[in-house]
Amino acid sequence: MTNPQDIAGDLIVAERERKAIGQFSDQYSDFDLDTAYRAQRAFVQSKLDAGESLVGYKLGLTSRNKQVAMGVDAPLYGRVTSGMIREYGAPVRLDHFIHPRVESEIAFLLARDIEGPATVASVLAATEVVFGAVDVLDSRYEDFKFALTDVIADNASAGGFYLGPVARRPDDIADLRLIGCVVRVDGDVAMTAASAAVMGHPAASVAWLANQLAAEGESLKAGQLVFSGGVTAPVPVVAGGSVTFEFDGLGSIEVAGV
Repeated sequence: MTNPQDIAGDLIVAERERKAIGQFSDQYSDFDLDTAYRAQRAFVQSKLDAGESLVGYKLGLTSRNKQVAMGVDAPLYGRVTSGMIREYGAPVRLDHFIHPRVESEIAFLLARDIEGPATVASVLAATEVVFGAVDVLDSRYEDFKFALTDVIADNASAGGFYLGPVARRPDDIADLRLIGCVVRVDGDVAMTAASAAVMGHPAASVAWLANQLAAEGESLKAGQLVFSGGVTAPVPVVAGGSVTFEFDGLGSIEVAGV
């Protein structure tokens, strides 16, 4: 029988030693979603036991294209701890990660608790401000290859997070679905997208999370950050290279690999 503590233990070692491991889904036929989320909690608990604090959540597989590619019909979530928050302008230290990639996000800072049933409207009403953000993904699996249960156990590949320099109230944004993002790699445009790529509306993914947590006896709390899911596809970070994310109305974030 698959033991979530054993899975968490292997992930903890992989992260600490910065050595990728094979997929658990290839080893255990009974590795299901419940076991994966229990492993995730144990993985994150090791960080809390070491003195970090829970500051919020991140979502993954929030675009329909990614869901189809993974053969699922819903997002997944991970937990964000204080040690994952990076200072704006700080580089991505490659010696802290295995094989980091970065993607753009819309982050929500909550002013009030959110309990289920949540909707886009109730999420927006409970949000203090939103930011452009960058999610530093760092899968603990070899070649960034994993099944759904693997990535859930691996805390949704959470590595680090940057918040952009501009915070805006939802009411001050004409349409949160239409925040454009331009991604430049070493100065050249690599891709563009709008925030509607996140479940049609980034607040919809936050509502999904609130409802999922409610079903598990938990809830989103005032003061927490929620990273709502990738607006654009991940881009590898390399030594000496830079990736810049330009958000319409929310400023820019440049990350450099060192």
